[in-house]
Amino acid sequence: MINDLDLTLKKLLERSLPASLIGQVSISFAPPDSQFPSSSVSPPAIDLFLYDIRENRELRNPEWTVERRSNGVMIKHPPLTRIDCSYLITAWPRDGSSGPTMTSAEEEHYLLGEVMKVLLRYPTIPSGLLQGDLAGLEPPLPSTTLQPGRLQSLAEFWQALGGQPKAAINYTVTIGVAAQESVEAAPSVAEKQI
Repeated sequence: MINDLDLTLKKLLERSLPASLIGQVSISFAPPDSQFPSSSVSPPAIDLFLYDIRENRELRNPEWTVERRSNGVMIKHPPLTRIDCSYLITAWPRDGSSGPTMTSAEEEHYLLGEVMKVLLRYPTIPSGLLQGDLAGLEPPLPSTTLQPGRLQSLAEFWQALGGQPKAAINYTVTIGVAAQESVEAAPSVAEKQI
């Protein structure tokens, strides 16, 4: 399911970033450590590092839902466990100077700015972009951009990864996970006889 979220976010960026960036920017989900970018990622790159996964208890709902089918069968669906998936998004310019018009820092900030505009445009991820097990999931997947992250200290985070501190965007998407299987219930009572 988390892989489906990664694919969904990649599709969102590929669909919504400016056309001039789509063909030249790589999208990665690797840790932004001292080895980034790896040989499989060619800069310029946008990295969405999933650093935290936890239950969203504020959205907890203990109620099962009942689906009544036309043949009289009832299916009971378990409540979804709502999970916050938090990403740290960084931008990685081309090696060295980015060219005559932008320095590496300017290119990095430009890439982050374009990603930020895309993410702010979608407070929920459009249902048509949802991939795999996320497709058709209700309620819609809410997201938060530019809110405080779950990292205790960004300085400690970068030190632990062995990398240099970078500008980053905190981004959280809440997905729903069915922890239990749906079950068929007894048919509903259609008439009463005495």
